[in-house]
Amino acid sequence: MFSDSRSPNSGERSPITRLLVANRGEIARRVFRTAHAMGIATVAVYADGDASAPFVGEADQAVALGGTTALETYLDMDKLLAAASRTSADAIHPGYGFLAENAEFAQAVIDAGLLWVGPSPAAIASMGDKLAAKRLMVAAGVPTLASVEVAEGSNLAAAVADLGGFPVLVKAAAGGGGKGMRVVNAAAGLAEAVSGAKREAASAFGDDTVFLEKYLPAPRHVEIQVLGDQHGHLVHLYERECSIQRRHQKIIEEAPSPALSEDVRAALGDAALTAARTIGYHSTGTVEFLLDGEGDTADFYFLEVNTRIQVEHPVTEEVTGIDLVREQLRVAAGQTLGYGQQDIAMRGHAIEARLYAEDPAQGFLPATGIVHGFDRPRDLAARIDSGVEAGSVVGIDFDPMLAKVIVHAPTRDEAARRLALVLDRMVVAGVTTNRDFLVSTLRTAEFLAGDTTTDFIERVTPYPSDPSDEQVVAAVRAAALFDQVQNRRAAKALAFLPSGYRNSSMPPEQRSFLYQDRQIEVRYSPVRGRGFEMTVDDGDPVLARVLDVSGTGITVDADGLRSTSTITRWDQSWNVQGEARAIELVELPRFPDSSAEAVAGGQTAPMPGKVLAVAVEVGDGVVAGQALVVVEAMKMEHSIAAPGDGVVTEIRCAVGDQVDNGQVLIVLAEPAPA
Repeated sequence: MFSDSRSPNSGERSPITRLLVANRGEIARRVFRTAHAMGIATVAVYADGDASAPFVGEADQAVALGGTTALETYLDMDKLLAAASRTSADAIHPGYGFLAENAEFAQAVIDAGLLWVGPSPAAIASMGDKLAAKRLMVAAGVPTLASVEVAEGSNLAAAVADLGGFPVLVKAAAGGGGKGMRVVNAAAGLAEAVSGAKREAASAFGDDTVFLEKYLPAPRHVEIQVLGDQHGHLVHLYERECSIQRRHQKIIEEAPSPALSEDVRAALGDAALTAARTIGYHSTGTVEFLLDGEGDTADFYFLEVNTRIQVEHPVTEEVTGIDLVREQLRVAAGQTLGYGQQDIAMRGHAIEARLYAEDPAQGFLPATGIVHGFDRPRDLAARIDSGVEAGSVVGIDFDPMLAKVIVHAPTRDEAARRLALVLDRMVVAGVTTNRDFLVSTLRTAEFLAGDTTTDFIERVTPYPSDPSDEQVVAAVRAAALFDQVQNRRAAKALAFLPSGYRNSSMPPEQRSFLYQDRQIEVRYSPVRGRGFEMTVDDGDPVLARVLDVSGTGITVDADGLRSTSTITRWDQSWNVQGEARAIELVELPRFPDSSAEAVAGGQTAPMPGKVLAVAVEVGDGVVAGQALVVVEAMKMEHSIAAPGDGVVTEIRCAVGDQVDNGQVLIVLAEPAPA
């Protein structure tokens, strides 16, 4: 049995002195920051690949868990408890994800004589099964959406009919974070969606139970932050809106919601407190709702209770001034809140953007690599909760979130515009990210008007346009001149003294860069005392002067137009961060290697991952859009489909194989004429 909500952490306890955080990345750093401010020593635990990660170095002690995957490390309860014992920790904070909502782990922590920083195991268990949670909320009078469990041999057509027809949402009962979820609009895709959701749920949560829920095509996702102590005091900290989502995962969150009237806000708060009281909740938690409509006429429906602190908690902290991690630690030690609902108010507006290593242009596929450059603009106020720094490795085993960027301002419009500018000026080099997509989203007329339903991305398509030709040319100039000055390694290079002067009869220097699929030629010759005459491709010559080089920054005047860029360089790659957006360049060698040749008809892995299924055999005929291979990366499934009709001539992978980005998995040939 799991412990009741009032024991054994209840009652005034000795303050926490040494805290183990059973998590990684930015959440571990976030918890460490508050713990250290409270005078609490910290312990990090880490997988092999995280040995050099920033969070490990910031803890007072760190314990290697021995392993590379989540299952071998952050999900291994015995290893985590052994690490706590070895370091004499007296409390464990689970962060979010991994074991944060695992009632068995919470109970094991308590049974080991440690403080569990979170709600009671009984409360976690009551909300761990979404179906059971919905039934509990119906009994408590909290509005919910209709749902039907899918068991072995279930009549799927009848289940859909019970919900009023399509569209429906397939959901994992033990799920979260968008995993094990599929939207289905027609009967033809229902069985495949159910089987795919069950596989993903089993992989992510160890439980393949799924259910169908009536799908609202364009609601808002609004959640209420709740906070309670172990003495019966319970408050809410108002709402966050998290409607900007891809793959049912949030990427932009804000507080307060632009859609709520004061009456609906009060009703949502009351419903959230009812939900929390129903399960005897203490610690921080979130009651999530779907909001259909806006203003006084909006309806809302219970979605789930997240029995942990959430990724988006900083926006609540910014508008209320309450440190939620500090409150978690105080509550775990048995302290009372010391304030009531009347003492909590929202001030201004806060917006958070999640910076991911992913490619929006390729369906938001996760990306991997080394973060060669990571820096923030120093002249703009922002909070950046990051799990990486320059030199960090983004691998395939864990979530690809790099950082959360949060801005708090007096108004929503100001917060959105400043957050876009902060992101625009951030240096993130070495991995593909959604940074430009976030900037574009924040600057759309729809977002600025508060028109932020969950179908925002599909409806507005806020994909950024490519940089202008002028921006690309400016980046090429900056790269060439930065290298020129760096090579001279002397301040006299800026003055172009005779020692750096090339005879005008010498041919100009020439270099080639690749931007996307465009090859760009730049030629330049020094003009004594004036700078460089530069020509890019067939453009007119431009007189370019280097006004300043400082660290990785360079300021260039090109025919009177001045611009400043930050340069990050590794191998033959260049990241040129200008005032508008980053330009990624690859410098081409003078004598390229032409031995590499693509495989005709080869269908490649879009990212590193593990092969879950091979759906075809050699000799099979396939049609455009037919699934060929299913690859798992970051606990999400990605189906590789045939680009057109063809015949399978080779299969170069098998179930269980680890594959690299770009690796050929299946080879197709055009079908023979009929």
